[in-house]
Amino acid sequence: MPLLSVVVPVHNVERYLRACLDSVLVESTGEVEVVAVDDRSPDGSAGILREYAIRDPRVRVVTLAQNVGLGRARNAGFALARGEYVWFVDSDDRLAAGAVGAVCARLRELRPEVLLVDHDRVYEDGMVETDASSPVLRGVDGVASLDERPELLRLQHTAWNKIVSAELIRAHDLVFPAGWYEDFPFSHPVLLAAERIAVLDRVCYHYRRGRDGAITTSVSARHLEAVAQYRALWAGLAARGPRFQRHHDRLFRLMIDHCLAVMGNADRLPSRARRDFFRQVVQLYREHRPAGGYPRPGALGGIKHDLIRLGWYPAYAALRGAWRSSRTLRERRRGNPSAAAVATVPAPRRSDHFDRREAAIGAGMDYGR
Repeated sequence: MPLLSVVVPVHNVERYLRACLDSVLVESTGEVEVVAVDDRSPDGSAGILREYAIRDPRVRVVTLAQNVGLGRARNAGFALARGEYVWFVDSDDRLAAGAVGAVCARLRELRPEVLLVDHDRVYEDGMVETDASSPVLRGVDGVASLDERPELLRLQHTAWNKIVSAELIRAHDLVFPAGWYEDFPFSHPVLLAAERIAVLDRVCYHYRRGRDGAITTSVSARHLEAVAQYRALWAGLAARGPRFQRHHDRLFRLMIDHCLAVMGNADRLPSRARRDFFRQVVQLYREHRPAGGYPRPGALGGIKHDLIRLGWYPAYAALRGAWRSSRTLRERRRGNPSAAAVATVPAPRRSDHFDRREAAIGAGMDYGR
């Protein structure tokens, strides 16, 4: 039985797929397997997967009967994984040099239920950016529970920065839901379930940002699915009992921060859908606000939380508009010749929500292939 199964869901990524697979296999030994899931990719990805499977016995390919989306493709790959641990790696990303060896060494050393790893953001123009949530990984030695290190909840809540015990996933029937924003209904319960969490404080994952076709660069009303996923998250936590209802206040704060980030981002939510998104977030706020309160942000972030609490969309829209106007003025003062377009064409390498402090707390705002 391999120590580690790397599950790679694949859809329309032929440009990036070889780099992804090579980053896993170049340093791997027999203790690592790759389970690649062809989610009915319409491009040449399936041929690349067949090529790798023929020449490398560590690679197994699963071809789905129909396209099911990222979450269910991950579930299909996990169902066939033989490793003691599983690492969900997106096929347009790649692992850092030395990551596989370092991860396996830490797994053998500490035998955690969850191993958290750091990542960076790599843009199409070559720029590399440290993630705002990375500092929460500092200073964690050995293993700890979430009760001992609750700040670990603030790590970006994606699946690919967590290497998880297959036994833990199966014991608690943790699966990815269908639809967009499928990561956090899986990632939060994983941390709440684990009693032994370890950290590898080094960049192990290069997260690609800004490519055409990615969910994070798609302007669509489907971003409202984030609200539905949060409803599913809370329902799942309630059904699983008291252990999964700990840290309600922290999760609630992360949820509101994340929803504000999505709602303010012109690269994601079309303007016509913003009022409806706001209304649904107000409902979430009122349904799940902790009875004992929660750690509200200060300054502008706190104002936005108050506007959600009060349901004042016109005030929110005015505040967002004022921030975007001030951003345009700042760009003009710096002599940016394209400043006049900033209000309508956001810079591709920065999220466009109007207070980057949402990102700084590690609210986990980036998803998808």
